[in-house]
Amino acid sequence: MDKELARATPYGIYDTAVNEGYVGVGTSHDTARFTVETIEKWWLSMGKERYPDAHSLYINADGGVSHDSRNRLWESELQKFTNKYQLNVFVSHFPPGTSKWNKIEHRMFSAISMNWRGQPLTSFEVIAKLIANTKTGLKVNAEINTSEYMLGEKITDAEMEELNIIQHAFHPEWNYAFLCQKM
Repeated sequence: MDKELARATPYGIYDTAVNEGYVGVGTSHDTARFTVETIEKWWLSMGKERYPDAHSLYINADGGVSHDSRNRLWESELQKFTNKYQLNVFVSHFPPGTSKWNKIEHRMFSAISMNWRGQPLTSFEVIAKLIANTKTGLKVNAEINTSEYMLGEKITDAEMEELNIIQHAFHPEWNYAFLCQKM
């Protein structure tokens, strides 16, 4: 396998209401900036058209490194997304050890894995094509993301205080919302 291809990083959004998904295939590092940019690309290519009157998004996330509930860059980037598109974003994380309940794993990524079973993943283009060709009643769009993402970006305490985060009373470490800050 090409050394560059060893960095293929898929991040997916699965819309349970319409059984559609979007996967960004990153060529750089799995960071919070990559994750939120993938959410933004989904919003612009699929979500905004499907939900033109939306005022909020709900994200159900596992505890992956790039979107961990304690990742300050994840929170900062989601606030930027919230402000840019004037969409409140509500987030709930699966508690540790419960990702087996995550529908994206069972309904989307399992179908993708079955689709590319036995296929050599020789390039980013092949990966994106195999993901997009997933056929199970599920429709998946896939796009290669060639942006470079730095590891170890830090968000200061002062920057965190600027965020408009509301934590839910029930497990606030896993359930919170980013409210729009008027531009």
